Amino acid sequence: MPNLVLLPGLACDERLWEAQLPVLPPAFEARVSDAHTRHDTIEAMAAAVLREHPGPLVLCGASMGGMIAMEAARQAPERIAGLALLGTNPRPEAPEMYELREGAIELFEQGDLREVIEPNVVFAFHPAQAADEALVQRYLDIVLDAGAQQLIRQNRAVMRRPDARAHLPSLRAPVLLVCGDTDRLAPPYCTREIAALVPHAEVVWVAQCGHMLTMEKPAFVNAALLSWLAQWS
Repeated sequence: MPNLVLLPGLACDERLWEAQLPVLPPAFEARVSDAHTRHDTIEAMAAAVLREHPGPLVLCGASMGGMIAMEAARQAPERIAGLALLGTNPRPEAPEMYELREGAIELFEQGDLREVIEPNVVFAFHPAQAADEALVQRYLDIVLDAGAQQLIRQNRAVMRRPDARAHLPSLRAPVLLVCGDTDRLAPPYCTREIAALVPHAEVVWVAQCGHMLTMEKPAFVNAALLSWLAQWS
């Protein structure tokens, strides 16, 4: 039985997976990695995940966590029993996004976290869930708790991420792709591109859902994960 490692997205922690952890099969001994909080690049984060979690691995990554999962599969394909990629992007950073992140980093360095994050947090959600003030506040709390230095470090890691598309066709492990149909941060074309590159990928589209899949549609995501994980039972 492979070990299941959950990889949070940028500025997130185990709270991103609070609806998933209670229902995951105990045999997987699921763990949430915090490698993204301790390293400066996607490559180093992936290497830490591989070093800290022995044996065959099923990696389940959301957003930046998916980037880390794909990089781990490049570094040690023989260790990867499966990849579940939720709302992620295989491409290197686009120039326009690079500029936006640079501007945000300048403000983070000045201590303007709330001023940057609060007006933009709703864009991570489908409009229906963006209207749920308690849900949006939970996510806002997670991001603000990460603090300025984590936001700066992790944004820089994403800005310098490798192009995963070169090695995706060589993947032989099962791959699950899950994407919200209105994801504005890792749009559906990113998932379609991974699906076109990865042999035998299973794709699940989540209706009326944005980028924060595990928080917006937890029951749907749980069902998709459990169905996919059943192949190891």
